[in-house]
Amino acid sequence: MSRTPDRTPRPAPRRATRDPYGLLPAGAPIAAALSLAGLVMIALVTVTLGNGQLPVVGGVTGPGPAGSGDSGVVRTPTPSNEVVVPTEPPGLVIPGTFVYAKDGNVWAQSAGVATQITSSGNDSMPSLSADGSTVYFIRTRPMQGAWSVDGVMRDYAMDVPAVMRAPIGGGQATKVVDGLIDPPGRLKWMAFIREPVVSPDGSTIAAVSDMPDPTRSDVTLKLYNVKNGNWRDPGLDEEPPLGHQDPAWRPDGKALAYVRADRDGAKGTPRIYLYTPSTKATRAITGPGYLQPSWSPDGRYLAATRTSALGTDVAILDATTGAELLRLTNDGDSWAPVWSPAGNQIAYLHVAGQVVDLRLAQLDGAAPAWTVKETTDLTTNAGLDGTSRPAWFVPPDQMPAATTAPQASPSGS
Repeated sequence: MSRTPDRTPRPAPRRATRDPYGLLPAGAPIAAALSLAGLVMIALVTVTLGNGQLPVVGGVTGPGPAGSGDSGVVRTPTPSNEVVVPTEPPGLVIPGTFVYAKDGNVWAQSAGVATQITSSGNDSMPSLSADGSTVYFIRTRPMQGAWSVDGVMRDYAMDVPAVMRAPIGGGQATKVVDGLIDPPGRLKWMAFIREPVVSPDGSTIAAVSDMPDPTRSDVTLKLYNVKNGNWRDPGLDEEPPLGHQDPAWRPDGKALAYVRADRDGAKGTPRIYLYTPSTKATRAITGPGYLQPSWSPDGRYLAATRTSALGTDVAILDATTGAELLRLTNDGDSWAPVWSPAGNQIAYLHVAGQVVDLRLAQLDGAAPAWTVKETTDLTTNAGLDGTSRPAWFVPPDQMPAATTAPQASPSGS
């Protein structure tokens, strides 16, 4: 997708050799959003992944209130303000609750029923707490910023992100951390905060962000302490200015998978990495071409998006060696997998025509020699947000009887 760079004034780069907030060239392997002009405005940009493109075609975000409030339903036209959930095939049990985004709002789906749980029209990137009671997500609000360019104070438009949380059953959303940078004086600007995921113990939110000081950081993996409100930068290696994306806590909470957004010339070469906070060790799990990791319940495998010249597909990988064990899809139109906590199903986004829906693959057999028994649509003509990964929670009383508790896997150092 080509864009014309915004010529609105922006802060000076932190290094003279490059602009850490400039428009990325085509081929950058990022399925996240970076700015068209840094702190000027946030604009979601779908750029090529590998030799293909992530097939993100979603709904149009409704206008909504200016960044807050959950009263009233924002009516949006793509394709409607409803989510149609097909009847489950006979004999197929789909336990638990999904959360996903549609037209700027967060939805929950359980027992064949989809329910809209936020209504700001500016919400995206939902994830779930370990107990399934709370949804974390990003909400943006329009604001006016100010920056000095050549000694002249200039105003500019910006969409300021905040990490929010809300009860899974609906209710007032509360702010966890804000991306507004508003020091004393006239200057006012913003940071990026994307893809928040809370640790299993609820103490830490992993996100990709340029907090706490956007003038000194690219959009990389950061850790936010929920108790003391401090950001921590692990200082993980990156290919400037591409940064990181797709953080995912391992079920034992002792490690994080994330994607380092690399490139080889104009070709995107994203790789999944593992970071162990206790040892500060990091290592590559995969070679180029994999992103959007989702852990198996036992922490031994990853479902991931595989990019190729034909598009994107969903695969299962060995979380230690990165070896691809099974290709779940071969249509070039599937991405963003989420592994069921019950272990025997993987849901993912799929595009047909111009509409994104949620689809399910039923695994058959034992690890690592699975096969795909069947696939089924979880939504029909829904127009889901293709840049927001779904999340899935299954309560203990809905777990299959044979499922054992997740086992801790090696730290990966």
